[in-house]
Amino acid sequence: MKMKTLRILLLLATLPLVSVSASEPVHIIFDTDISGDVDDALALAMLHALADRHECVIDAVTISKINPLTAPFVDAVNTFYGRGEIPIGVTHDSQHRESKYLHLVEKRDEGELRYPHDLMSSDDAPDAVELLRRVLADADDDSVVIVQVGLATNLADLIETPGDDISPLTGLELVSQKVQMVSVMAGAFAPIRGNARYFEANVKHGVDAMQRFAQHWPDDVPVVWSDFRIGLAALYPRESIARDFQYHPHHLISEAYLTYCGPDHDRPSWDLTSVLYAVRPDEGYFGLSQPGRVTVADDGFTSFAAAPGGRDRYLVLPKKSVSRVVTIQRALVSQPPLKP
Repeated sequence: MKMKTLRILLLLATLPLVSVSASEPVHIIFDTDISGDVDDALALAMLHALADRHECVIDAVTISKINPLTAPFVDAVNTFYGRGEIPIGVTHDSQHRESKYLHLVEKRDEGELRYPHDLMSSDDAPDAVELLRRVLADADDDSVVIVQVGLATNLADLIETPGDDISPLTGLELVSQKVQMVSVMAGAFAPIRGNARYFEANVKHGVDAMQRFAQHWPDDVPVVWSDFRIGLAALYPRESIARDFQYHPHHLISEAYLTYCGPDHDRPSWDLTSVLYAVRPDEGYFGLSQPGRVTVADDGFTSFAAAPGGRDRYLVLPKKSVSRVVTIQRALVSQPPLKP
């Protein structure tokens, strides 16, 4: 890409007060397994930048892996971007996961938290499925887009819930009535590095949940899958970490990146691609497969079968679009907050 074109794209993406769309902002629930890879943190920062541009509203963050610092870390990110009021829910029945970077949220300078937050432990956060039911019950019909970047635990459990004092609707009924689309980072629908039976992490670490999600998610609520290949093709550049976050002396996103993989690594942007498509589905960053159906085998292998009118599609990233996607994602992730 020519340097002039790169500068123009970077400028367009970083204008925080101008929305690229005249439509109403999309309401987002961000369901994340934030703890292992750092792309979850980058994706959350990206959502806040899009919210600053009035392209989305973050209704809730739900967490699909267990670690006492997941909720505090998310709360610190939300607080940094001026949205400390966003409700956070956690699972209590999923994979326990250690983390290389969540401990950053406990850092103190002269006795004060470096990254202010109110939630001190994930144990203090409400149950994720209960929060999902509350948010959906309060939402307008067909108004919510769910971004799922991790295990499918919370969404699989949601659609199995009966009516209760939150809503007389079952989880399936709430999803059918309230959810417009779910953008999922999971699976692999073509060979990966010559491996025709690649087991993607979000599936293999929670096969049962992903099977339940793929089998029982309502047919009338589209699912768009960003598989392993998409984020692998669009690498988040290390130059961004070195240069773009210097507007703040301690930036939780850049420090998390450096703690996770160091300064000499371009990290695949798996979760970022699901966010980008969820908020800007019509901007032409990605192509889409034919409609069809995704199935998850007992060993965690995902497959796609085309079928007219199918619920599922997967993202396609042409080579000519990679530079554009990388540039937009970099600009949004590193965009300074409007309300620090």
